[in-house]
Amino acid sequence: MEAAGVARVAGLEELSVMGAAEVLRRLPRFLRLERGIRRLFATEDVRLFLPIDYPGLNLRLARSARRQGRRVLYYIAPQVWAWREGRARKLRRDCDRVLTVLPFEAALLERYGVRAEFVGHPLLDAPRAPGGGAGTGAAAGLPPSGTGRVVGLFPGSRAQEVRCMLPVFAEAARRLARRHPDLDFIIARPPHLPESLYAEAGFPTAGASEATERSWAALTKSGTITLELALASVPMVVGYRMGAVEWAIGRRLVRVPSIVLVNLVAEARIVPEFLQDGLTAERAAEALDALLDEGASARREMLRAFDVVRERLGKPGCAARVAAHAVELLTGRECAGGLRAGRECAGGLLAGRECAGGLLEGRESASGWLAVREGAGGPGVPC
Repeated sequence: MEAAGVARVAGLEELSVMGAAEVLRRLPRFLRLERGIRRLFATEDVRLFLPIDYPGLNLRLARSARRQGRRVLYYIAPQVWAWREGRARKLRRDCDRVLTVLPFEAALLERYGVRAEFVGHPLLDAPRAPGGGAGTGAAAGLPPSGTGRVVGLFPGSRAQEVRCMLPVFAEAARRLARRHPDLDFIIARPPHLPESLYAEAGFPTAGASEATERSWAALTKSGTITLELALASVPMVVGYRMGAVEWAIGRRLVRVPSIVLVNLVAEARIVPEFLQDGLTAERAAEALDALLDEGASARREMLRAFDVVRERLGKPGCAARVAAHAVELLTGRECAGGLRAGRECAGGLLAGRECAGGLLEGRESASGWLAVREGAGGPGVPC
């Protein structure tokens, strides 16, 4: 974005936090940033506010922008289907339009009166080499092996996540290495985290894209990375741990049948997941072992399910559709490929009525995986 001429006020590395303790530690910085952006709304000719994800800050800024008469186009909606559904009411109040990247989100948000439209997932536009391959191992410093099979470890992009999950991920890898001496391993490391954070694991590191390209199978945290691996046809096992306090709170608030986005999009539990105390090196290694042989039924079934996920994530061109919506709000004209409520866009995405995953607004999907029902928390509460 900076290369395109955007003046950056703060970077993702400053905003990325995990857990209540880290949030409290950085709270003064966050409050200063929020005040600075509010001043921009008041002093600059801001005609459109386009918040992207990050609802803790962006929902408050959307309220401020709305009060000052600015148009608001929210891209990558807060995951109200998972928890804190009250945020949907804030989206209805403060946003002209909300653009979603998961196929079931638009119908759920429309139940609250939010003008929400599915624009496809941006990962479909990312350059991608075919996954599940052997690779040469040279660039990442991997030793040569007989089959060239590489298992990727994806412990997260935050330092605290890496500290929580890398030890158990690495131990699972060591268990697999004892069973399969031909295997190689690689750890995905984001550029803003130091190499020293990974030293004790004892495996080479690479960027997430390279690690994905090289991986035959993967052990990963939850999150968008699971969609990236699915689109690259890399079978995976998901594990996640967090602090005891955050876990105690989260398990009472989160209301979805799986924390794995691949499973939610597929409306089936196709990827094994191990959470908190359930995440052990032994369990992770056993689940991965079942995915290693090319002819293994678990591997073949997972790869077939990934084809369904790929189809349900929409069509390429997400960024162009978002830009067209922005132009429409700025000019008051309908964008050429734009979505108006109830109309079909050129790309074939229905305007929030039927999502690619088959969830009709207010009606249960074929599998009932993320059915919509009326509940005490209001309309559209995920079961």
